[in-house]
Amino acid sequence: MTPFGLRIRELREQKGVSQKEMASALGVSPAYLSALEHGRRGTPSWPLLQKMIGYFNIIWDEAEELGRLAHSSDPKVVVDTSGLSPKATELANLLSERISALDEALMDSFIAQIRENTAIKK
Repeated sequence: MTPFGLRIRELREQKGVSQKEMASALGVSPAYLSALEHGRRGTPSWPLLQKMIGYFNIIWDEAEELGRLAHSSDPKVVVDTSGLSPKATELANLLSERISALDEALMDSFIAQIRENTAIKK
């Protein structure tokens, strides 16, 4: 399951609707919605994301957070390190090979460090 899929499931359950009901309201198949929730489908299109935001009647920060989760939840990531340092290539390959062995606390630490050290300056 992806962070986006988990959040969609939480919102759907809070609203008290089934996947079938939500899928019908959004104009997608229940199988697609299930695959999206379980992380077997990539990032939803912008129009579908907008429909979801409207369906859950969320605004501002919560809508922005849902968009961020959608953007960072593609389960089939490709990392292109061409033009980067050899260390970048090594890091990408090590992460690819060993991510399944990392515990949640270590992943939380990596995520926090990366976000902190690469914050977009506004």
